[in-house]
Amino acid sequence: MATYFISDLHLTPQRTAVTQLFYDFLDMAALDAEAIYILGDLFEFWVGDDAVDVVGQTGVFSAIRRVTEQETPVFFMPGNRDFLAGSEFESSTGCRILTDPSRIELDGARVLLMHGDSMCTDDAAHQQFRALINDTAWRRDFLDLPVEKRIELALNARSQSALHTSMTSMDIMDVNQDAVQSEIAKHDVQCLIHGHTHRPGIHPVTVDGRRSTRIVLGDWNGQNSVLRYESGIFQLSARGLDFPPVHVITKTEES
Repeated sequence: MATYFISDLHLTPQRTAVTQLFYDFLDMAALDAEAIYILGDLFEFWVGDDAVDVVGQTGVFSAIRRVTEQETPVFFMPGNRDFLAGSEFESSTGCRILTDPSRIELDGARVLLMHGDSMCTDDAAHQQFRALINDTAWRRDFLDLPVEKRIELALNARSQSALHTSMTSMDIMDVNQDAVQSEIAKHDVQCLIHGHTHRPGIHPVTVDGRRSTRIVLGDWNGQNSVLRYESGIFQLSARGLDFPPVHVITKTEES
């Protein structure tokens, strides 16, 4: 049995090819999956669970539901694009929403799951955005708006985000290494898995003299990145890139 990790699909009704790839992935993974983890930004934007029909994502809900009805657990960690996914999303898809960060165990190895943007501490504009969207009062006021107004604001935010991305260096928008080490140390893990940066890779990290590994998931806008875990081995794939298998250090081996 395998465990799968994906992130940053940025699904929209207009990106039919990527949506079909997601459906194909679910059909494939469900054959041998012990669990499937989606680490944020499944959607290009999400303005509330009550808007699923308006934004045209009922097909995605149904596809996930077919997997969970086969008793394959699907876990979803909201990202900075779909942070408003809530209880109706859970009940409609049968998946379970995870807090960011969340720690799991794989064959005794401690693994930390994150979307990743909280570690991009050099990007001051994004951290200001995170502070806004995590404010309870702001979320309540936003969800009180008509769906059409919420969509208008979300599209405007996407335009502003694209402009910010075009004017900001990749290094600033990437994770901060001190933040990475802090999360690994705080949660006492041997492996950190995250997305958000769209820069798939495998990075050794040493914290307090102990070895760990940071695995970055790629996006699905051309990369179609998937991380597969089975029997102590991680295999990261992304279109056009070749990554060697990674053996995760278990608690027994660490000691």
